[in-house]
Amino acid sequence: MRRHLRAFRHGWEWLGADTLLRRGRDLELMHRAMGFATLALVTLAPLFIVIAAADPLGRGGFSAWLADGMGLSGRSSRVLTEIISPPRKVVGTTSVWGVVALAAFGIPFGGSVQNGFERIWNLPPGPWHRIWRQATWLCVLTAFLYQEAQTRGALHGPERITLSLVTGVLFFWWGQRFLLGGQVRWWHLLPGALATMAGLIGLRGFSYFVFTPLIVDNAISYGTVGVVLVVESWLIGVGFVIYGGALFGRWLLDHHGHRWTTGDTQAPPADA
Repeated sequence: MRRHLRAFRHGWEWLGADTLLRRGRDLELMHRAMGFATLALVTLAPLFIVIAAADPLGRGGFSAWLADGMGLSGRSSRVLTEIISPPRKVVGTTSVWGVVALAAFGIPFGGSVQNGFERIWNLPPGPWHRIWRQATWLCVLTAFLYQEAQTRGALHGPERITLSLVTGVLFFWWGQRFLLGGQVRWWHLLPGALATMAGLIGLRGFSYFVFTPLIVDNAISYGTVGVVLVVESWLIGVGFVIYGGALFGRWLLDHHGHRWTTGDTQAPPADA
């Protein structure tokens, strides 16, 4: 037993898992994930609802985006659609200033994600005028989610899986580089993008087996509030994966990839 414990301890130390856990605590990973979910629900969701309601293709609106991201189908997808789908008149009752206000409230969401990436890479906060990067990232995120929702019915099987994987890795790879203002090399950010996509795939599977029946049960027991709580729980998982994936990529490079050197990096060591 002692031999097995020593082997486990040596393996744990070799992996550097203590460092990964410590960095997660320093980053306040769960706290950031909850903040991500809150901002996404109260600031980003209204913007997406207006965009989805104005969608000329009209394939389900915002609820279709959520159902696709959560991997819902059948009765659970219908329940989500009935509760969340806005009426078509939302476009006619939303002024230009209303859309601008929604976009302005959505920008802090990008700022929160940017701040998390800066903490992961030990970079100082970006200047205030970098807000245009947050707005651009928000627009690209919206386009990415729109593409994911629209291809749900147009493509099936390997074609859609391949498209989702490629566009997802590219988005999260580019997103880190763009929000960090190009201060970290492309190659250093790739493991984080791959880890994020792997985590989202795992979250989608978890959602299919857990959240799919839970949405129906909560809709029956608690109504709209129950469904919103399930969506909020899923968003917390998304935030945890996005920050955790970037953190895992940084840790993987430090411990099992090429080591940071003066001439090969644009970011200081994690423990500096």
